[in-house]
Amino acid sequence: MSRPSSTGPSANKPCSKQPPPQPQHAPSPAAPPAAATISAAGPGSSAVPAAAAVISGPGGGGGAGPVSPQHHELTSLFECPVCFDYVLPPILQCQAGHLVCNQCRQKLSCCPTCRGALTPSIRNLAMEKVASAVLFPCKYATTGCSLTLHHTEKPEHEDICEYRPYSCPCPGASCKWQGSLEAVMSHLMHTHKSITTLQGEDIVFLATDINLPGAVDWVMMQSCFGHHFMLVLEKQEKYEGHQQFFAIVLLIGTRKQAENFAYRLELNGNRRRLTWEATPRSIHDGVASAIMNSDCLVFDTAIAHLFADNGNLGINVTISTCCP
Repeated sequence: MSRPSSTGPSANKPCSKQPPPQPQHAPSPAAPPAAATISAAGPGSSAVPAAAAVISGPGGGGGAGPVSPQHHELTSLFECPVCFDYVLPPILQCQAGHLVCNQCRQKLSCCPTCRGALTPSIRNLAMEKVASAVLFPCKYATTGCSLTLHHTEKPEHEDICEYRPYSCPCPGASCKWQGSLEAVMSHLMHTHKSITTLQGEDIVFLATDINLPGAVDWVMMQSCFGHHFMLVLEKQEKYEGHQQFFAIVLLIGTRKQAENFAYRLELNGNRRRLTWEATPRSIHDGVASAIMNSDCLVFDTAIAHLFADNGNLGINVTISTCCP
């Protein structure tokens, strides 16, 4: 059966990358083991991302559920008057006893409440003891997170919270857009119109001009099973004269949704076959963390030329659902 191919004028167009700052990404939950094999040269390597911490239990963890008015009144005592986030240990005060969070304190020359001096630094040990006995709401409570956490676990949770804003998933782009998961596809369709979408769980992703110099990205979308997947092929120059390709599939969805799918990437030709099977990553995790951990299909220029045809590289992409 013939497969649809991304041969449209914009789907296979490489995007030259500017060298923007690499986005930071949080660690992802554990995924089923992924494996890469190449028939002509023997088995490759596999990598499994580290599991994220699970937070539970009062006192040493977090909980979910409605917050009482008394608890809200108590946590409000820790609100920073500048950013309205919580002042967490180590808690410093001005000479009159007013609190401000450590992030805002570094940008201020005087107390925002009384305009008094912030130096010398004075620790408020009593408030630190109270903070250790209080569970604080996640900073993304307004967007749906119901967890309350001990202050030591709050930053780690917020780095991976499913309710934090989604960034534009386009790799290497200078786009600074952020928004809800529901708004991601609308953003891609209106702002990144050159990205083509193919329908079906079995397609061919055709990357053209893979011999272009420098760092290059090829991006397209695949729609199947009621979800959208982003296919990315990225070329990087790891050191002078040595280029590597990284291919990965991301789900436009949450990590939990991503666990319901599997994908397979396959290079095939000249009596050789290179395959990679894994669980797609959520766009919350992004491409950079997968490349950093080699949790994707990785091959160098020599391998690419074994499968390329006149400088064009076709990758067979198959998405499947996982049995519960």
